[in-house]
Order: sequence, then C-alpha cells, then structure tokens
Amino acid sequence: MDKCSFCGREKKDTNLLIAGISGHICDSCIEQAYAIVQEESKNRTDLNLKEIQLLKPTEIKAFLDQYVIGQDDAKKYLAVAVYNHYKRLLQERDDEDIEIEKSNIILVGETGTGKTLLARTIAKMLHVPFTIVDATVLTEAGYVGEDIESILTRLLQASDYDVVAAEKGIVFIDEIDKIARKSDNPSITRDVSGEGVQQGLLKLLEGSVVNVPPQGGRKHPDQKMIPVNTKNILFICGGAFDGIQRKIAQRLNTQIVGFNANKEKEQIDQDNLLQYIAPQDLKSFGLIPEIIGRLPVLTYLEPLDRKALRSILTEPKNAIMKQYTKLFKIDDIELRFEDDALEYIVDKALEFKLGARGLRSICEAIMIDAMFELPTSGEKEIDIDRKYASDKLEKINLKRLKVA
Repeated sequence: MDKCSFCGREKKDTNLLIAGISGHICDSCIEQAYAIVQEESKNRTDLNLKEIQLLKPTEIKAFLDQYVIGQDDAKKYLAVAVYNHYKRLLQERDDEDIEIEKSNIILVGETGTGKTLLARTIAKMLHVPFTIVDATVLTEAGYVGEDIESILTRLLQASDYDVVAAEKGIVFIDEIDKIARKSDNPSITRDVSGEGVQQGLLKLLEGSVVNVPPQGGRKHPDQKMIPVNTKNILFICGGAFDGIQRKIAQRLNTQIVGFNANKEKEQIDQDNLLQYIAPQDLKSFGLIPEIIGRLPVLTYLEPLDRKALRSILTEPKNAIMKQYTKLFKIDDIELRFEDDALEYIVDKALEFKLGARGLRSICEAIMIDAMFELPTSGEKEIDIDRKYASDKLEKINLKRLKVA
C-alpha cells in the first residue's frame, strides 16, 4: 500500500501522492515543506540585512568626498536616498502600518562632471546588489536592441541570482536623456528607442512584478522567466541633457516680469543655469510627465571650474596623477609633475570643454612617449614641466581632443 513517507497517510487519505525513487510525499507535506523553506529564506535575508552597518548620510557623503571633488548638493541627495533605502529595508512593521515609499533620483549634469563616478563610488560602499546600465541600448519590446527587462537581468547577475536580495538592490540608469522623446510632431514611424522605452520603464520605476529572462536577450515563449518585484528597488538616473540650459533660460525669462525684472535677471547665474532646473524643463526636453513623476528627487551637478579641475588631478584617492605615479613606480621610475604643468593641463581641459574626462585625454597625450620609452631606457626619474607638456601636445593633432 502506497503511503506518504513523511506523515504516513495512505494514498486514499490524500489529494495527491507523488512517488520518488524510494518513497512518496503527499500534497499536505509539500505545502508544509514549502512554507518552511519560505520562512527560512525570509529569516536568512532579515538576518543579513540586520548585519548591515547603517551608514548615516554624513558618513556616506564623507566616503564620496574621498573620490569625487565638489558636487556637494548631488552628494547630499545621493547620501539621503541611499540612507533612506537602507532604512526602508530594515523597517519593522508596527501597529501604525505606515509603509515608507522609495524616492527615485534623477541627476542632471554636463559630461565629465562626475555622474557615473558618483554611481561607481556608491557601489564600492554598498552591501546591497548594485548595477549600472546604459539607457542608450534599450528599445521598445520587439525591436532590435535590449528589452527594458535586461536592466533587472543585470541586477540579478549582480546578486548571483538571489531574487530576494535583488529585490532590495539599487540600479543606476546612465544616459537617461538619450531616451527623450525625439519630437513633439506626430510621425508614422514609432519612437522605439525614445518614448517607447520611457513607457516601458514606468512599471519598473513605480514597482511591479516583472518577468525577467535570466540570461537577458530576447524573450520567447519556452523560456523560463524569473519574477522580480521592483517595489523596493531604488532607481538612480543620470544624464547630460545637452541643451537643456536653453529650456531653463527660456522659462526663467518668461517668469521675469514687472518693475523688478532687471534686478531679478541680474541675480541669475548665467554660467550655471542647471542649478535652476525644474521638472517642467525635463518635460520640455522630451521626458514624459509619467516618468518625471516617478523620479521625484531632481538634483544637478555643477560644471567644473578651474579650482575643481586642479583638485581632481591630485586630491581624490583615485586621482589621475596618483595613478600615473603608481604606474611608473611599478617600473621603479619616479614621476614628478611640476605645478606649472598641472596648470597647463587644466587650461587645456577648460579650452576643450570635456570636463574631468578631458583631463585624462590630455594627460594620456602628454605621457604616451614617456610610458613607451622609459621602461626600456634605464632612466629612474622623470620631471614633467609646462614646456615638456606643451611640446608633447603640439606634436599631436589637438583637434581630435576638442569638442566639435
């Protein structure tokens, strides 16, 4: 007589009896075993979260200060968002049953001001799964490119396919401005990499259960999907929004009316219009209102001035000069940069308008000959002064470094 190997009930007393190699299990025992597995999994996750050392916003900003120069406003917004994200994960249900909602962030800043660097630096200190994805490769479902769900595939990979951990992770979506609506004019062709992607992102940002292909790529009917709930996933978006300053300027000019118009106009900092950015500017640029509403925290990154660029060369933990010094030290070569050479590099970076990335491009152009020749020359030290730097830059085609 067949009977359950766990509870001993006979087949006639069960709704379902599943046979194994050397035993049987009934539907009741299966349900109990499943409940035990779920409870153990939850307890293990809660234990891991309680082991997290909750960093205060000032501590998070202090960590960012070691790697990113300036951008205090953006750091504060990020620090508070990450801190609140941890608190949401650690919150315990009480009698009031007040549920804390997440506040997704959008960072706006010119190229080379540190948006992606901020995200990568945050990733170094986090104890939750973190991934950076590029919005430029995303297209509407059914078209050439990556589906929106591939964002969650990257997060699953970052969490070693631990769905519970991934559902409490953080995603940084870079180049969010590249999916702006291409035009307000109706067209017979679909905007599959613009507004179509924005519509697809809505369900992710708001919070819903999304079926994710485990290996990414195209979805097909026979593929096994992994359901992921995005309710507790924090989304941070960043973009250059090139040309949005014109939208801001137009809005500020239309608001300035009356006798105090000239006085108010003088108070506007024309060199840093991004500090006045508002949600309506993002709408004018091409983001749909629905997605702006799901990114409630809007902040900006300031353009880098001479002082900031000079500090970036030498001060952060991963400063460019420290990297070159380390590279040469591996070959037992002492590298020294004179102050006038550093000032020259900053001058050129400001001229080319490439931000912090421009510093790296200029330094590579200056150092390429030394890095090629010195490892075999036998020399043990090298001094880089302004004359050496200018001579090396003049040898190359400077036009390839400049912004068109």
